[in-house]
Amino acid sequence: MIEIGKEKIITFSEATKLLPRRRAGKKPHVSTLYRWAKRGIRGTILETIQVGGTCCTSMEAIQRFFDALSMKPIQILHRDKKRVEDAERKLKESGI
Repeated sequence: MIEIGKEKIITFSEATKLLPRRRAGKKPHVSTLYRWAKRGIRGTILETIQVGGTCCTSMEAIQRFFDALSMKPIQILHRDKKRVEDAERKLKESGI
């Protein structure tokens, strides 16, 4: 939970400028933060606070979000399991 007296509140627009670059060296789009806040990633949702008509988060909430994501293992989708098994078999056959 975001505590306004203890955390640095920032708008989603401000947050995108502080996040590391992603694919092709681009900064995350503001819609990415809305998606993280609404749907989340692997069950982890970005904490937000409504300030008037503006949806905000905090640097600390972003840190908690990334920390939680880092602790969760990435699940391999069923359709990808066959490819992973084939790749592992080929590596084993080649002695790697």
